[in-house]
Amino acid sequence: MFTNVNFPAPLGVIALLGFGFLLLVVAAFLLYLLLRRNFSRARLALLAATLLTGLYLAAVLVFSASSSEQLLARGQEKHFCELDCHLAYSIGEVTQGKTIGNPTQPATAVGMFTLISVKTRFDEKTIGPSRGNSELYPNPRTLTLVDTQGRSYQPSPAAQAALASQAGTPISTPLRPGESYTTTFIFDLPPEAKPATLLINESDWITHLIIGHENSFLHKKTRFQL
Repeated sequence: MFTNVNFPAPLGVIALLGFGFLLLVVAAFLLYLLLRRNFSRARLALLAATLLTGLYLAAVLVFSASSSEQLLARGQEKHFCELDCHLAYSIGEVTQGKTIGNPTQPATAVGMFTLISVKTRFDEKTIGPSRGNSELYPNPRTLTLVDTQGRSYQPSPAAQAALASQAGTPISTPLRPGESYTTTFIFDLPPEAKPATLLINESDWITHLIIGHENSFLHKKTRFQL
């Protein structure tokens, strides 16, 4: 199974929360000591905060160093851990064209449109034993297309608006176990650009601080081949 983490996500979240709590306690104690002008103990508290931060960052870097680049073929799934279940993403049809939308009033690309169909599936085999059949709201996602020259592109807001109802189900739509839907994303690439890979990852900034998360510092990525 290809995932967006190489350390169990629940443990990663617990570690981050624990680190944040301990750091807050030490910071509050440090402030108290400074107000009391107890500078000798304040230095010890500052040292403790530095060591705590260093240990956490070291753990982040260890799991980043042990990660590896993955390139998934058409149809292979990338799983995103949502703590008590997984959402699986895969790439379907990839097409290109100069215009999209209503034939009478089509949107015209500055260069060339690249349309990518993305399937989102709630893997019912990964849910926790007590989760039940409740809806899951996906975390925010970011999609980045990279061409053969290493240049990065984001979906075109104007093209997405032009395609509107033809773009399928929004990728933020909640699902129940076993459900799936497809979403079409449109990129407006320069005429000479050739699509190479697509990266789907989480956009929440906090994920950059989680041990073993794909977004953490120097962590390798799992991408889709186009």
